[in-house]
Amino acid sequence: MANAVPIAEIDLSLFGIEGYKLFIKREDLLHPFVSGNKFRKLKYNLIAAKEQRYKVLLTFGGAFSNHIAAVAAAGKELGFETIGVIRGAELKEEISENATLSFAKSCGMQLYFISREDYRGKDKAEFITNLKNQFGDFYLLPEGGTNALAVKGCEEILDENGFSANYICVPVGTGGTMAGLVKGSNENQNVLGFSALKGTFQTSEIAKYTSKTNFEITDSYCFGGYGKIDRDLVRFINEFKEKTDIPLDPIYTGKMMYGIMDLLKNGYFKENSRIFAIHTGGLQGIAGMNQKLKKKKLPIIE
Repeated sequence: MANAVPIAEIDLSLFGIEGYKLFIKREDLLHPFVSGNKFRKLKYNLIAAKEQRYKVLLTFGGAFSNHIAAVAAAGKELGFETIGVIRGAELKEEISENATLSFAKSCGMQLYFISREDYRGKDKAEFITNLKNQFGDFYLLPEGGTNALAVKGCEEILDENGFSANYICVPVGTGGTMAGLVKGSNENQNVLGFSALKGTFQTSEIAKYTSKTNFEITDSYCFGGYGKIDRDLVRFINEFKEKTDIPLDPIYTGKMMYGIMDLLKNGYFKENSRIFAIHTGGLQGIAGMNQKLKKKKLPIIE
C-alpha cells in the first residue's frame, strides 16, 4: 500500500543560510491519497480492525480534515465502509463546494453532519452509544487519529536516516505523531514540534505515551491559530516550492518550515547541526484554503 519515502536535502544557501544541514522526509509521498502521518496513524488501527472483523470505520473531523480524507481513501482501498461525523451542520449544503468533503464522499464515505455544539460532546460514552444505535457496530477512530496504535505507527517514521540528526522537527495537531517521534528518538536528540494552533497543550497528550522529555513545542508560528494564514505564509510556501520543488500545506508543514527557517536565521539551533524535518502531508487541504484566500482577495498557494 505504501511507497518508499525519499529524503531530500534542502540547499539552505538558497535562503541565505549557512552552517547547518537540513533534510526533509517526504512522508507526503507515502501514498497518493493516504499521505504522511495519516498513513502512519491508520496502519495498525486498520490491521486491528481487520483482525477484529469490523466492516465499518467511524471517525470525526472538520471541513478540511486530512484525517477524514485519509480514512475515506483507506476504507475504499481496503474494503471498509466509512462514516465521517462532520463538525458543522451547515456544511451539509456545501459538499459540492468543499474539495475535502467531496473527495471523501467520492470514496464512498457516509457523511453525518452535526452542530458544533453537539460535536464538543463527541468523546462522551452516551454520544458514542447513540452513534452505535444509529449506525450499528463500528471501529472507532478518534478525531485526528491519535491513539496508542497510531503512536506505534508514527514511531516508524524514524529510521537510520533520522537517527543521524541532532534535531527532529514536526508539525503538531493532536500530538500523536510527535509522541511517536519522541518514543522513537534517541535521548540525545531534540524533538521540536510546531503547533498548528494556539497553545502547547499537546505536551500532556505526548506524556500519555512516553516518559521521555527530550522535546519542546512552540506555537510561535501558528499564525494566529488553526487554519489561520496570511500573505507572509502564502509567500513563503510559494517561494519554498519554487526553490526546492517541494509543496507545503498551509495548515501544518508550511508553518513548520517557516518556523525552522526563522529559527535558523536567529541562531536557535546549535552550529553545524543536522536538522531532520518531517513532511506530514496534508496537501489535499490546499484547494480548500485557496477558496478561502480568493474570497478574501488574498494571494493563493501556487
